[in-house]
Amino acid sequence: MIKVGIIGGTGYTGIELLRLLHNHSQVTVIAISSRSEAGQRVDKMFPSLAGQCDLVFSLPDDVILNQCEVIFFATPHGVAMKSVGGFIKQGIKVIDLGADFRLNDTVEYQKWYGSEHTQDDLLSSAIYGLCEVNREQIKNATLVANPGCYPTAIQLALKPLIDNKLIDLSNIIADCKSGVSGAGRGVNQATLLCEVSESFKAYGVSGHRHYPEIKQELALLAGESVGLTFVPHLVPMIRGMQATLYVDLLDGNTEVQSVFAEAYKDEHFVTVLDAGIMPETRSVKSSNFCQIAVQKAPDSNKLIIVSVIDNLVKGASGQAIQNMNIMFGLDENTGLEQIGLLP
Repeated sequence: MIKVGIIGGTGYTGIELLRLLHNHSQVTVIAISSRSEAGQRVDKMFPSLAGQCDLVFSLPDDVILNQCEVIFFATPHGVAMKSVGGFIKQGIKVIDLGADFRLNDTVEYQKWYGSEHTQDDLLSSAIYGLCEVNREQIKNATLVANPGCYPTAIQLALKPLIDNKLIDLSNIIADCKSGVSGAGRGVNQATLLCEVSESFKAYGVSGHRHYPEIKQELALLAGESVGLTFVPHLVPMIRGMQATLYVDLLDGNTEVQSVFAEAYKDEHFVTVLDAGIMPETRSVKSSNFCQIAVQKAPDSNKLIIVSVIDNLVKGASGQAIQNMNIMFGLDENTGLEQIGLLP
C-alpha cells in the first residue's frame, strides 16, 4: 500500500482527497495536517467521515509525514514552495494542488500572485499535471503541479483542434462558469448564500489568476503564442464548471466531430458526446470525467466547444489522484471510477 499524506486538510480539496482516497485500493492515508486544527479528529470536523476515518489532524511539520511515499499539498499559494524541497530530498513524491509550480515564469508568478517565487530549481523540475497532455513526463516526475480547474476544462476542449492545426489561434474566447466551491471554504462575503443565490455574475474580467496558466499551456500545445479572452462567471450552485469556447475554423468544411472522437477514443476520463447533445455539469458531479460537445455555428466558420467538469474532482483532487496513479505505475482509473450523481 502506498503511504499518503495530505497537507492542508480542512479545505474542500483536502476533504475531497480523503473522500476519493478512501475507496482507493492501493493507498492508505497515514497523515493529514492542519495548523489550526492540530489534535482534532478529522471526523469531528467532517461528520461525513464518521465511522470511516480515525485520523487526527497533525501539524504540517509532524515527523509522520516523513513516512509518506507521496504528499498532496492542498494549500494556498506560497505554502508548498516553502516545504516541498525537504520532502523531495527524502525521496517523497509531491503533488501540489496549488499554484506554486504551474507558471514557468517567476516574474509572471509574482505579477499574478503578489509574492516572490523562491524555488527556481524546483520549478524547473516540476511537471504540469494535465494527464491527457503530459502523461509520459508525469510517469517519472517527483513534483507535479496539478492544473487549475478552468485551465483543465479549457485545455481539454481545445487540444484536438490545436493538435490538428484547425483553428485561428489569434482569437480564442473562453466563456466559463463555476460553482461557488471554487472559491474555497474561507469566509468571504461575495460567496455567502444570500449573495450568490438567484444571481449570476462575471468576475476577474480585468484579469484572473488562471489566465496566464491557460495562455502558457495553450502556447506550449500550439508551439506559438495564442490570443485569449477569458471571462469566468460565478453561478449559484456548489459544484460544477462549464467552459464554452468560441473559435474560428481555418476550414469551415472540417468534420470536427470525428476529430474529437479520434483524439479522445483512448482517454477514459474524457467523453465526447454524440453530435447534437450538450453536456450538463450535473452529469459529471462528484466524478473525474470531462464531457465535451462540439457544434458549428450556422453560416460561419465559428465553432463552439462545450466542456464540463466537477471543479473539485477533475478540476482538483481527482486529477491529483490520477496523477498519483500515473507516478506509481498504477491503473490510471484506480479509485476514480465514480460516475456522476443524479439527481
